[in-house]
Amino acid sequence: MAEKSISLSVPAEAEFARVVRMTAANLAVLCDMNVDEVDDLRMAAEEGFVYSCATAPAECDIRFGLAPDEVSMDFSLGDRDASEAEGAEDLSLVQLLLQAVCNSCDVTEKHTLRLVKKIGGADAR
Repeated sequence: MAEKSISLSVPAEAEFARVVRMTAANLAVLCDMNVDEVDDLRMAAEEGFVYSCATAPAECDIRFGLAPDEVSMDFSLGDRDASEAEGAEDLSLVQLLLQAVCNSCDVTEKHTLRLVKKIGGADAR
């Protein structure tokens, strides 16, 4: 698959988690990910959304990057430090899950949570 970019913007409210999760799962299928990889990407998308919402943005903007060997997701973050958010202790579980299902999980200087999931091969989890 040639590299493609898909953008999604949803209110940073819990009831929109399914939209993010289902979008990620559908894109994973388009990338010919196997069942386990689809499930991992779906989980990463939902947990990334939870993390983003904890930083209190008005909207959660997500950019999905599709490449031949990986799928990336960039979640916009708000101004609140995630470690100071209500339920911050729950975010440590979110971070643990993201590290378990993604090949890369980083908060960038551009105030973005960047998640990368490799497709197939030895480097995929």
